[in-house]
Amino acid sequence: MTRTTMHAKDVLLAKLASCYITAGGERRLILQAKNLTATVEKEKVEVPILGRMMKGHKTVSMTGTGSLTIYQNTSFFTNMVKKAKDSGEDLYFDMMVVNEDPTSDAGAQIVTLKDCNIDGCDIAAFDADGELLEQDIDFTFEDFEIVKSFNELEGVEQ
Repeated sequence: MTRTTMHAKDVLLAKLASCYITAGGERRLILQAKNLTATVEKEKVEVPILGRMMKGHKTVSMTGTGSLTIYQNTSFFTNMVKKAKDSGEDLYFDMMVVNEDPTSDAGAQIVTLKDCNIDGCDIAAFDADGELLEQDIDFTFEDFEIVKSFNELEGVEQ
């Protein structure tokens, strides 16, 4: 019996990605992006069910949070926070993340995080022992869309 396994070439290289932000009608490629994690967390309640020992669980809401680290050679995010401070206007933006490794048969996945809102960010930093200046940006998002899904790899469907 031949065993089906994944080909090593189909693992995507983490650094072959791109990140775009659309804010105020302008779209920007975030060249400075170093890493990003966006997570959806489900809030569940326990559901006691008559006639069985095990409780059920029902999702009642979801929350989207994210963290972005960039090389700090742009004032784009700092200016967003400053504008909110100065005007009281809270700024929202969409973020599109593209993961694509041309050597992988998985193809590309494109996810758009909608109505992102910065929780806060580093506005100034230095490190005498450090090598590279970075900026950490935490945010929430209110929705997401999977614009394009990865291709199913050969052998997945049995």
